Amino acid sequence: MNQETLPTRAAKALLGAIAIVLLAGPALASSAMADDLADFYKGKQMKMIIRSGPGGGYDQYARMLAKHIGKHIPGNPSVLPVNMPGGGGITAANHVAFIAPKDGTILTIASQGLPLDQALGLNPSFKADLRTFNWIGNMSDSNQVLVTWHTSPTKTLDDAFRRETVIGVTGAGSISTMIPAAMNTVIGTRFRIIAGYPDGPDVNLAMERGEVEGRGTNPYASYVAMTPNYVRDHLINMLVQVGSKKDPAIPTVPLLSDYAKTDEQRQILDFFSKAVSVGRPIATSPDVPKERVTALRRAFDATLKDPEFIADAKKQNAEISPMSGEELQQLIDDMVGAPPAVLAKVKAAIQAKKGLEMKAGAKESKE
Repeated sequence: MNQETLPTRAAKALLGAIAIVLLAGPALASSAMADDLADFYKGKQMKMIIRSGPGGGYDQYARMLAKHIGKHIPGNPSVLPVNMPGGGGITAANHVAFIAPKDGTILTIASQGLPLDQALGLNPSFKADLRTFNWIGNMSDSNQVLVTWHTSPTKTLDDAFRRETVIGVTGAGSISTMIPAAMNTVIGTRFRIIAGYPDGPDVNLAMERGEVEGRGTNPYASYVAMTPNYVRDHLINMLVQVGSKKDPAIPTVPLLSDYAKTDEQRQILDFFSKAVSVGRPIATSPDVPKERVTALRRAFDATLKDPEFIADAKKQNAEISPMSGEELQQLIDDMVGAPPAVLAKVKAAIQAKKGLEMKAGAKESKE
């Protein structure tokens, strides 16, 4: 029987030890990274920058996430909600881009309309580049609906082609304003759009009082969560929904894109449908180390599957339809980098501002 020599056995033992180290290397590196992340976040208080005042849909979703995400981030930091209204979300976005720490301790819920704003260069005060943000995930892509109060003679979108219908909105640069203004220009609706209400609940109150007949586009999920009696008691007429496909909960409400009669109209309306898909987007600052961005993305994913979070969302009637940070990053990059010819058509439709006027004595919008 052949027997191995002592040097041969030693060489094999050495090779075996090297193999074990090589196999264990990635796991050890991953463990070390997790430890580093935990050491960084442990004992820290993160901030959730909320682009609107208290009480609206953005505030609701941001506070829900802030309440639960900390336990899924290595080191289990606390997360403090901070309301920062102004300019339809521009104040908060500029703060996150240029002032807030760039170390992964900041989260923000951004305005749904900001990618559209940047793509079209609509507002000189908006200095941030959303492509440099690190997008963590999207909490909801609920379709937007344009509504009138049940007492309004305008019950359907067809009625809005025949008669002037007064609707309230918040900021002149918000997506809730852009969409009906573009509808007036592109497909010929006759909305009289009164901008300058401080926030969404103020528009609702004006609608209830009869100061306006309806409200510019707002997520259907927001009505279900914040004013469920509007939906339950049929207090609002849903004229049209904006999104890539119909919301299964409101199958009889027509899609805006269905009203396109030409290729040019379809390009414009489809761009708005893509903008609506941004929904309730969560980001952290630019220039955050990649491993912390990844940790925050995976914490977001875990939070939206967390039974306690799901129960909280159900209790608040908050619709949850998550999109990963990677998908959201691509969506925003695609919007901002859309073909110039398409952007020019959309911009022309918005800049016409057909039917838009400012509310008397209005201050800068929070919503």
